[in-house]
Amino acid sequence: MADPTDNRPEGAPHHIHIQKDKTFNWLPWLIAALALLALLFALSRCHRDDTAAVAPAPAASASPGEVVGTTPNAGRADALAGTAGLGTYLAGTEATPRTFTFEKLNFDTAKSEVRPADQAEVGQVAATLKQYGTAHIRIAGYADARGPDAANMALGKARADAIKAALVSQGIDASRIETVSGGEHDPVDTNATASGRFENRRTELVVTAR
Repeated sequence: MADPTDNRPEGAPHHIHIQKDKTFNWLPWLIAALALLALLFALSRCHRDDTAAVAPAPAASASPGEVVGTTPNAGRADALAGTAGLGTYLAGTEATPRTFTFEKLNFDTAKSEVRPADQAEVGQVAATLKQYGTAHIRIAGYADARGPDAANMALGKARADAIKAALVSQGIDASRIETVSGGEHDPVDTNATASGRFENRRTELVVTAR
């Protein structure tokens, strides 16, 4: 039964629901995004720190044009320390490489010329290499610790080259001889005395192949 006091047009709804506009709340999402960024940043920092902690130190390497005289796995034996034992070694079956130290040959301070007194030992080595014509060697020159490292590296190489030139002049094929420098590294005696420095101005012969 119609309400005589209801003035609404016929068929109009009795209740009208008015939906209020709801503004989207960005704040929780913004907070979540910031938290996620902070977490990612913390993880990236942690990863960098871990990497820095475990990263191996870079291997020492020679500067351009610098060749270090040390020969990996080149053994030393007291009985064959001097070049007088070179022939015995080459006649045997012991594995290469093997290091020999020149017994008398040495150099004056800051010099790379082979002294006349040392020519005899160079001749003995040349005679042995002629006898064992397939042997290949590496000559490593050294210096004492006085002077800059770069200069000592160059001096060591010049000394090795001088020995090579002396051997070649006695008939040894240059292709059988490699020259390198140890500079002031790997001293065999103290650099605090004149006699010790003299010993460090040495050359070594390494047999690399028979």
